[in-house]
Amino acid sequence: MAMVYMQHKTISSIVYTSSYDSLMGVKKHHTSIQSLGNPDIRHNEYRDIFENCNRLQLFLKNQHFSYFSGNSSMSQPKEITIYDIARELNISATTVSRGLKGHPTINKNTRKKIAEKAKELGYTPNTFAGSLRSKRTNTIGVIVPRLNSYFMSSALAGMEHIANKHGYNLIISQSLENAKKEIENAHTMFNRRVDGLIISLSFNTENINHLLPFTGRNIPVIFFDRVFNSEQFTGVVIDNYAAAYEATKHLIQQGCKRIVHLAGNTIRNVYKDRLEGYMQALTDHQLKHDPKLVITSNLSEEAGIEAAQQIIQMTKKPDGIFAANDNCAIYCMIHLKQAGIRIPEDIAVVGFNNDRVSQIIEPALSTINYPGYSIGETTATHLINHLQGDTNIQSTNTIVLRTELIIRASSLKQKTG
Repeated sequence: MAMVYMQHKTISSIVYTSSYDSLMGVKKHHTSIQSLGNPDIRHNEYRDIFENCNRLQLFLKNQHFSYFSGNSSMSQPKEITIYDIARELNISATTVSRGLKGHPTINKNTRKKIAEKAKELGYTPNTFAGSLRSKRTNTIGVIVPRLNSYFMSSALAGMEHIANKHGYNLIISQSLENAKKEIENAHTMFNRRVDGLIISLSFNTENINHLLPFTGRNIPVIFFDRVFNSEQFTGVVIDNYAAAYEATKHLIQQGCKRIVHLAGNTIRNVYKDRLEGYMQALTDHQLKHDPKLVITSNLSEEAGIEAAQQIIQMTKKPDGIFAANDNCAIYCMIHLKQAGIRIPEDIAVVGFNNDRVSQIIEPALSTINYPGYSIGETTATHLINHLQGDTNIQSTNTIVLRTELIIRASSLKQKTG
């Protein structure tokens, strides 16, 4: 139909152009007659051309009208419905509907026939109508601190895999580590009427009042990574305390006695737990905790460089660094190396997250493997199970996934002598 319309439109434009050119020719001809000072010469020819142009325009209008009025079915093709599929297969519309959704009561062979016929006829499900009937949008809102993070992108990939598997779509937004932006994102998700919300809190979010409208409307909310400790909500996390303890213990076993911790904002559970795990490991190994060796920042690239500058200026240099993320650790390492400090001979380093870049930096960075994809899958599965009535999201307050310490060259001090 689109091609037919375009052809007709092209013909129309040609005819109209011809009419216009004819009129312009008449005008030029009339001017030449006037210049001869004899307006009666060839008057009949002038009249014939003018009348022909009028007839041509009238003809074109009639053709244009008759084309579209006579081909309305072509300009607006009939939408294929489940009733058309049912009629073709001689089965009920209910069977078609269930078959398209993969309902277990419809046998595999019938589901296959329905799917093939739907494809043949060009059937597209009317998700809007379905949403009106079910009062659901089949969308899940996801708010993360930032998208340019290997951990977050891995978690989102896991969520999307599970969501698509169960017929849900994700609406993703980032707070950019800003509480105000997070609140705006939450309002947007609420107004979009998402069926559920997954969120990892920004660096400086102090309360969760912006999430109360969701609970007020019985829209389930689940946290992951950076959670809010409340019996009202479920959180999917790792044991950050144990992971930090293990990382610090490894540095101690490598002979480190003055260990710097590059910490994040302890208002967030993840950084609070990592700091406490670091401190407990020092205590358990009879090492004094020096507050000056804890450098708190937003753990950005710039923060890593600034931390290195502080370390370089220390009178008594540390011999180990445990960073709360890989990004900060790597930029700190690079800057220390530029200042002539050897890694790990002078200072051993352990990061956190197991970002891909940690494997290619020189020396390769020891780190805690943070299973982002698994966390994303687990979070989405728990939420969707609740939405489908299989489980109650409030039956479990915290889901804890395992981590592991990956030892690479950055923390292995060379043995001497």
